[in-house]
Amino acid sequence: MESNYHTHTTFCDGADSPEELVAEAIRLGCPEIGFSGHSYLKEDGPYCMSEQGTFEYCREIRALQEKYRNRITIRLGIEQDIFSRIDLSLFDYVIGAVHYVEKEGKKYAVDESREGFCTLLYEIYGGDAYALAEDYYALVAKVYEKTHCDIIAHFDLITKYNEEGHYFDVSHPRYRAAADAALEELLKTPCLLEVNTGAMARGYRTQPYPEKRILERWLSAGKELIFSSDCHDKRALLYGFDALASLPHRSRL
Repeated sequence: MESNYHTHTTFCDGADSPEELVAEAIRLGCPEIGFSGHSYLKEDGPYCMSEQGTFEYCREIRALQEKYRNRITIRLGIEQDIFSRIDLSLFDYVIGAVHYVEKEGKKYAVDESREGFCTLLYEIYGGDAYALAEDYYALVAKVYEKTHCDIIAHFDLITKYNEEGHYFDVSHPRYRAAADAALEELLKTPCLLEVNTGAMARGYRTQPYPEKRILERWLSAGKELIFSSDCHDKRALLYGFDALASLPHRSRL
């Protein structure tokens, strides 16, 4: 049976409490569940845990580990944004992520909303989607260096609103060069790459992150995948995993 380690709760932008998600994982027969609250980042506002909330989250998950120790394995994790600075020794594992690009000292989300993405693309980058992609993937290339993560989150998150190519062409030489350079750096690390169905569950995409070409290169290098639902609602805890079953992957950390 599958497990999910990219799980968000009411401590950040998830819909359910940790214990509600544990109950759902038990109902589904998951051998493990991992929690990965969004790390504190001032610019992330209501989407991330507060500094105080981070410690409350840790206490809650540790208490649930003890309460349910005979029924399910519970892991305390964090989704660590590359710009976050918190003590990672508190956690059992780390998911490394890039949600922002930085221009002239200001951070801009690439995934918060379609409107926000369009503002970033047209007002900040003057419509040059490939310059935006180059800046984004330059950060992705450093995600292990900055977070020492165990799992790489949604490698090509920048494509969230672009599945039909509205804003850029993922086969364009500049886009491919930027993505491939980041991928080659991450291939040198011990990380797992997640196959992330979160945007599918929320209706933004029909395919998981990352694109097939990236998955094939990762696997051809002998590296491992792990499935992730990037769960923000207990109803989607294992969303789309059945359709991915033919991919070689690790079902547990």
